[in-house]
Amino acid sequence: MKPTVDLRSDTVTQPTAAMREAMMAAPLGDDVFGDDPTVNALQARIAAITGKEAALFMPSGTQSNLCGILAHCGRGDEYIVGQLAHTYRYEGGGAAVFGSVQPQPLAQDAGGQMSLADIAAAIKPDDPHFAQTRLLCLENTWNGHPMPDSYLAGATQLAREHGLATHLDGARVFNAAVATAAPGQSALARVRQIADHFDSLSVCFSKGLGAPVGSALCGSRELIARALRVRKMAGGGLRQAGLLAAAAHHALDHHVDRLSDDHALAQRLAQGLAGIAGLSVRSVQTNIVFVDVADGRGPALLAHLKDHGVLATGLIGLRFVTHLDVDVAGVDHALACVRGYFAAMPAATAAGHTRGTAVY
Repeated sequence: MKPTVDLRSDTVTQPTAAMREAMMAAPLGDDVFGDDPTVNALQARIAAITGKEAALFMPSGTQSNLCGILAHCGRGDEYIVGQLAHTYRYEGGGAAVFGSVQPQPLAQDAGGQMSLADIAAAIKPDDPHFAQTRLLCLENTWNGHPMPDSYLAGATQLAREHGLATHLDGARVFNAAVATAAPGQSALARVRQIADHFDSLSVCFSKGLGAPVGSALCGSRELIARALRVRKMAGGGLRQAGLLAAAAHHALDHHVDRLSDDHALAQRLAQGLAGIAGLSVRSVQTNIVFVDVADGRGPALLAHLKDHGVLATGLIGLRFVTHLDVDVAGVDHALACVRGYFAAMPAATAAGHTRGTAVY
């Protein structure tokens, strides 16, 4: 059966008809020469939103984070990062491979936070035996959880006291902003508050905002000038990139406030799953729902869902992500499929799977 509900990630969205029209109407230039007007306008716009002096459009969040880290750090330097952070665990070791920048990963709690004491202890003294600690990297949202302001403030202040720069992997910072904005506060104003803690941040247009491609690195003019050189070396120089930048413009105009719809659908999904024996639903705060499955039955459940037109992932517990292309009917269909699986196998352990250390 052809999948009808794709809950693997908010990266799977298709451009809306209005977004496609905006892309086709965009004035274009050559971005490598710096004269694509749509790219230039987007860079100026996202820099203003985040309160930074400049920004650089990138093909991906991985490249944006890579260019940010290498713009802050030189060969033999070190950055402090969470053991499970995307920039360390899921981006191919790029900073080490391409920049000879050493990561110093630290343990994180269930909310993704490294303790301030651990961060302080990891900062190396000025001694030739050690790499020079230059940068602290954080992530917001973390597994769908917005980082508390108190933690962002404390961690970045600690970094500044030790002469470190700070970078935020803000792939879903718009989700964080929508979820934590004060009454009457705009989501974009809230993004600025979050960004103010950091020297640089990467923001993604192709996750919850629904653009087909693109992220941006935001920071000082000097940092962005260094990042531009790294982007060129990494093959990120694009030509008529205004086609893609126009999609990001459209997303900023039309798809920020509607993230609250995704959050509501995630709550609907979580509440429905919470009533099913054999499942344990973790706390849901934005658009990502993590579910632990008893008796090692995660892979069998994923296969059952796929057979019934629902896609999810199973790397760190089952993960369901709501987005622009998911509606109430889709969430309810996914719930019905999960219930159907457990109704057919109410107590049995899935063949070939036993309770153990594997996480699905």
